[in-house]
Amino acid sequence: MGGVSAPGRAATAEDGRWPPLELIVVVVGAASLGAEIAAARLLAPWFGASTIVWANTIGTVLVALSLGYWLGGRAADRRPDRRSLCAVVLAAGVLLALVPVVSQPLLSVSVKAFSSLSAGAFLGSLAGVLVLVAVPVALLGCAAPWALRIALRDPRESGRVAGRLYALSTAGSLVGVFAAALGLVPFVGTRRTFELFALCLALVAAPALRWRWRALLAVPVVLVALPTGTIKASANGARVIYETETPYQYARVLQAPDGVRTLELDEGLAVHSELPAQGWLTGNYWDGMMLDPLLLRGRAPMAVAVLGNAGGTSVRQLGHFFPRTRIDAVELDGRLSDIGRRYFDMVAPHLRVITADARPYLRSTSRRYDAILIDAYRQPYIPFYLTTREFFALVARRLTPGGVVVVNVGHPSTSHALERALAATMRADFAVVTSDPVEPENTLLLAGDRASAGHPALPTDLPPELTGPAQTARARLRPAPRGGPVWTDDRAPVEWLIDRSIVNYAARGQ
Repeated sequence: MGGVSAPGRAATAEDGRWPPLELIVVVVGAASLGAEIAAARLLAPWFGASTIVWANTIGTVLVALSLGYWLGGRAADRRPDRRSLCAVVLAAGVLLALVPVVSQPLLSVSVKAFSSLSAGAFLGSLAGVLVLVAVPVALLGCAAPWALRIALRDPRESGRVAGRLYALSTAGSLVGVFAAALGLVPFVGTRRTFELFALCLALVAAPALRWRWRALLAVPVVLVALPTGTIKASANGARVIYETETPYQYARVLQAPDGVRTLELDEGLAVHSELPAQGWLTGNYWDGMMLDPLLLRGRAPMAVAVLGNAGGTSVRQLGHFFPRTRIDAVELDGRLSDIGRRYFDMVAPHLRVITADARPYLRSTSRRYDAILIDAYRQPYIPFYLTTREFFALVARRLTPGGVVVVNVGHPSTSHALERALAATMRADFAVVTSDPVEPENTLLLAGDRASAGHPALPTDLPPELTGPAQTARARLRPAPRGGPVWTDDRAPVEWLIDRSIVNYAARGQ
C-alpha cells in the first residue's frame, strides 16, 4: 500500500516499504486500549479500583486520543510519509515503556497524600500519574489520521479507505483489551504489559526509520529484560512475603514485626484477611462475624456459607471452634484461595472451597445454611448486586429456619448512609435487622426471622475461650438504624454513595 504525495512534493521511496499501514494501525490500536487497561491496574495498588479511578483513567485516555487525532491530522498534512508516522509511533512506544518506571516515585508521594486524606494533594498527584499515560496515548492517537492521509490516493475512495483503516484499528483495540485483561496482566504483570506493548510499537515502527533512531529499540528491550522487583514497599516495619497480580486485583501478604500476617488488595487501605501471631481470635471484625450468628441463634451453626472468603480468616476460626460445622467458602478470585491455604492456615474439617461469584453461586445451589456471612468487597465497594432487595430475597431462601445473614459494611467513620440503606433493604425480606458497630469503619448488619436485640443469652455450647468476646459482642448489639432507601437491582447507587462519603471525608481533612 503506497503513500500519497503532499502538494508540490513527490512521494518518497520509503512510503512504499515495510511496515504496511494496516499493521501499524492494528498494533497502535492494541497498544492504546491495552495501555488503558494497564493504567488502571498501575493505579489500583495505590488508589484502588473505584469508579473514580476508572473514570479518571478512561477520561484521560479519551482526551489524549482526541488531542492525538487533532494533532496527527495537522502533522500528516505537513509530512504525509511513513517515516514520520513511524517516528511518532516509536516515540510513543519508548514513552509507554517508561511509564511504570517513572511513575513509581510519584505514586509513593500520591499514596502518602491519600493516607493523610489531603484532597488537593491526592487529586494533584493522581492527575500527574494520569498525565504520564496521556502523553504516549496522545502520540498513538496521531497514528490513525496520519495513516489515512498516507493511504488516501484518490478522494473518491476516502470512505472505503477510512472505513478499512478504522475497522482494523478497532480490531486491534479489541485484541489489546483482551490480551491485557486476560493474558498479560494476570500472567506477566502490569509493568511487563506496558513494556511488551511498547516493544510491539517499537518493532513495527523501527524498519521505516534510520539506524540511529532504531537504537531506541533498546529502551523497551532492556526494560522487558530487567527484573520487576517489589511493586509497593512495605510500611510500618512490615515485610512483604508474597505479592502477585491476579486476574482481578493486586494482592500482597505482609508480615508485621510482631508476627501478625495480613492480606492487602489493591491500594492496601483495608485488610482482607489476618493470621494472628498466636491463637485464633483477631481482635477485629472477623471475631464479630463468627460470634454474632451464635448469639442470635442461641447455638452453633451446622452449615455456614462465607461469601467473599479472601484468605479464609472466618473459615479458620469456624473450623477451629466448631469442627463439626460444614463450611462453604465462596471466593470469586481463586488466587486468593491459594494464598489462604499457603499463608493464612485456611483449613477446616468440613471445608468446601468454591471459586464463584457470590450471587450466581447462591442462585445455582440448592444448599441451605444456618448462617451466611457476606464479606465481599472490591475496595471500597460492596458489589451493587449484593446490596439489593432481590439479592436478600435470594439469601432468605437459602437460610434454614432461624438462620442468620451477616453483612460486613465498611464505611468512613463519620458516614452511616450505606448502613441505613442496607438495613432498610434487608428489612424488606427479614423480620428483624440488628446492628453490631464492631469497629469505627466496620458495622455488621445481621438479619433473621426472630428477635435478636436485648442482649440474648450466651449459647450453651460456646467454647470457654469465646465467653468473654461473646459477652463483649452481645453488649454491642442494637437495632439497625432506620431511614434509608430500599435498593433494587434496577437502582442501587452504592458506588455514588461511597464515592460521595469518601470525597466529603477527604475534603474535611479528617
